[in-house]
Amino acid sequence: MKLTTAIIAALLATYTCSTSVQAADKPNILFIYTDDQAPWALGLSGHPDAKTPHLDELFRSGAYLVNAFTTTPVCSPSRAGLMTGRYGSELGVTDWINPRREYGVGLPPSSLCWTEVLQQHGYTNGLIGKWHLGVPDRFHPTRAGFDYFMGFRSGGTKVKGAVLETEGQQQTFPGFTTDVLTDYAIEFIKHNQAKPFICCVHYRAPHAPWLPQPESDLEPFKDLDPTLPHPDYPKLDVKKVKQKTREYLGSVHGVDRNVGRLMQTLDDLKLADNTIVVFTSDHGYNMGHNGIWHKGNGHWILTEFPEGTENVPRRQRPNMYDNSIRVPTAIRWPGVIKPGTIVEETFSNLDWYPTLLGMAGVPLPADTILRGRSIVPVLEGKSTDWDNDFYAEYSTKHQSHTHMRMYRTPRWKLVRDFLNPERDELYDLKADPTETTNLIHKDTPETNAAIEKLHAKIIEQMQEINDPVLALIQ
Repeated sequence: MKLTTAIIAALLATYTCSTSVQAADKPNILFIYTDDQAPWALGLSGHPDAKTPHLDELFRSGAYLVNAFTTTPVCSPSRAGLMTGRYGSELGVTDWINPRREYGVGLPPSSLCWTEVLQQHGYTNGLIGKWHLGVPDRFHPTRAGFDYFMGFRSGGTKVKGAVLETEGQQQTFPGFTTDVLTDYAIEFIKHNQAKPFICCVHYRAPHAPWLPQPESDLEPFKDLDPTLPHPDYPKLDVKKVKQKTREYLGSVHGVDRNVGRLMQTLDDLKLADNTIVVFTSDHGYNMGHNGIWHKGNGHWILTEFPEGTENVPRRQRPNMYDNSIRVPTAIRWPGVIKPGTIVEETFSNLDWYPTLLGMAGVPLPADTILRGRSIVPVLEGKSTDWDNDFYAEYSTKHQSHTHMRMYRTPRWKLVRDFLNPERDELYDLKADPTETTNLIHKDTPETNAAIEKLHAKIIEQMQEINDPVLALIQ
């Protein structure tokens, strides 16, 4: 179902909440970060099958950022951008880190993370869950501004019976991982409530595999005949899409259930009025959209696959679709953000660094390069001259080999693959919001002008960050 401002506004209008509480000088921060969370997999966004009452409540209780994006639609570079406010290509993290082949790759220890800055200003910081920014000790979260870590350093772990690190030791936890991480997050909040804290809860869900699941998460979807986004896509494997959709929605339901537990904890401890709550994801997800599933390193989900190339195998569909780069994002900031607020300005994962410091009342560190910008003035309802253009990048190197660079305006999106120029794409987002028709070869004055303008913007951005891919085109 198409997400529209009118739908969101109608849904948000049903929510009422007091905004009399004034924000404290140093609010706590609960940062909930999921993995592979689709922007469309919310009841609030209008999906007819999603069951997300706790997330819907959270999104209604503050600001719903409907145009939030990630600069790279895969785990590690997106997470690197979150922590540093810089592009993955600047940090040497351009694709998901494969610890079996890239054991020495991680977030550069010289990077100054926003968690370190807030730590220096009196915050106690905990990370519970997924890191995926380097396995060796030199990349450990406790060297990036976290006082406490419980979770896993690599990219994945089991849905149930996961081996997780706690107190520096590996231990097997027999329960469902999403529930276990929430248990530890709740304990961290309880033990650190006397002073300002940051609790980052980085769930592995709803990343595949999605099974097994608790019966409470399976039950609502086991007999579901799900609504598909592009049911008439040529050669779509409808049966497989429906099965994956059921499992995926069950995993999202598990996230929702545990978000409810976290929010209840804040209420029980009387911390809700002085705690900023953020919900977002490392990237979006596709489930039959445009014939694929997965994220920026997408896979065809068809009964017959297009022929592959030397750099892109036949089952792969690397992409920069909006469903891959858009992330579901909400910010609850009691006393500052009016419940039911819809933020339409374009926001990216690079903006978290200055935004979180701004919400905490902490100045930006001097001599630190940041590509993001604070959205605090927008959240406070102040008039701003906000640029809604957006630049993103993804150089895939595992399942495929590409150098995708993208520039998006509210009207147009241009995707250049500088390694495989035959894959270039142009979309008119106003006329074709689901990006079904590639206009790159449509020779009209309007499309040619769009290509010329956006290509120049891409080159300008690449030059600004000294993108190594520039060597391919100069």
